[in-house]
Amino acid sequence: MTDNIIQVEHVAKHFGSLEVLKDISLEVERGQVVTIIGPSGSGKSTLLRCLNLLEKPDGGKIIFEGQDILAPGIKIADIRKKEVMVFQHFNLFKNMTVLRNVTYAPMVVNGKSREEADKDGRELLAKVGLADKAGEYPSRLSGGQQQRVAIARAMAMHPDVLLLDEPTSALDPEMVKEVLDVIRELAQSGITMVLVTHEMGFARDVSDMIHFMDGGYLVESAPPTEFFAHPKSERAQKFLSKILS
Repeated sequence: MTDNIIQVEHVAKHFGSLEVLKDISLEVERGQVVTIIGPSGSGKSTLLRCLNLLEKPDGGKIIFEGQDILAPGIKIADIRKKEVMVFQHFNLFKNMTVLRNVTYAPMVVNGKSREEADKDGRELLAKVGLADKAGEYPSRLSGGQQQRVAIARAMAMHPDVLLLDEPTSALDPEMVKEVLDVIRELAQSGITMVLVTHEMGFARDVSDMIHFMDGGYLVESAPPTEFFAHPKSERAQKFLSKILS
């Protein structure tokens, strides 16, 4: 019996007349690293944002830890404590030090003491290679360093699922590896992750399952070895031939 932490059932989403998600169904098992790939505009980020209700689907169900989070009466804040998002553009508080950025939500949202939050925050900054930057402000960090702070901030909530929306797309090429290395370590730690990325080699290395989207549809799902070596759909074959050539 599989231990599904997330079940997406026939989810649809449109913005005005534009249908962005069309009858999407997929499952994420606890402890899996699941990567959503596809061309720009295929609906990947919208699907990810639906998982923690940054966008609300127009139809279907999203079952998270056995509960339909689209049902009436669901507290969105409670869902977002357990499914935490890392964005493309860091979204750090510019007026707070690195450590304060990491400890703010655990203290305000989860009620941790300053002492407890600081201890946890410093440990997480050490894990992402930024122990010496705790007292700095974001403006003094590189883009790669800021994104590593954002990952530490997300992990400070000790989420059940980490959602990463193209976490390297805003970075200069030389900074991409330092962020991918941190995510790779997280992937090996056993946390459940759902990742949207254009980094195909990384997706192949870290993922348990690949979901390929195009035009709002989930076109193909397979383990990475199978998907990258023998994509079944013509659309996935064309996409990979352009990306990997």
